[in-house]
Amino acid sequence: MRITRRVLLQAAAALVAGPAFAAGEPVPDPRETIFLGDYEPGTIVVMTGARQLFLVTAPETALRYEIAVGKPSEQWFGKSWVSKKRVDPTWVPTPSMRKANPRLPASVGPGPSNPLGVRAINLGWGTYRIHGTNSPNSIGSAASAGCFRMRNADVMDLFERVHVGAQVVVLR
Repeated sequence: MRITRRVLLQAAAALVAGPAFAAGEPVPDPRETIFLGDYEPGTIVVMTGARQLFLVTAPETALRYEIAVGKPSEQWFGKSWVSKKRVDPTWVPTPSMRKANPRLPASVGPGPSNPLGVRAINLGWGTYRIHGTNSPNSIGSAASAGCFRMRNADVMDLFERVHVGAQVVVLR
């Protein structure tokens, strides 16, 4: 059997393209990843240092999302839960934000200038949340006041998958 340059190029292209899927066969979610940890499906695990959020979907499997985390002075770690989900939320600066910057507006309604983006998932009884952003370039950084920012498309996906009462674990 003679291996020609054309055959080698076709084989290389097939490897780069990845596996082919038969018609009707489900295509895996590109965010799906192996995840080791003793968490129930539906649990959100935030790995602050990696700037990633995981939604556990099955034993050893999770969906991975890139996020922005709190500035080092604003970070927190521990357990919480999803206490509320809001579509097109209104952003209201906290008293400490207003003290640090008195020029902040009293609130910002839905729209492109809203720092919460298109969805907000409130955590516990406090002011922390997982939310979209009007600053997608901040994803991957430590930029927030303690919340977890996601790209709007990602937070919309997570919003549909997570339920009120879900456990949230925030790790270093």
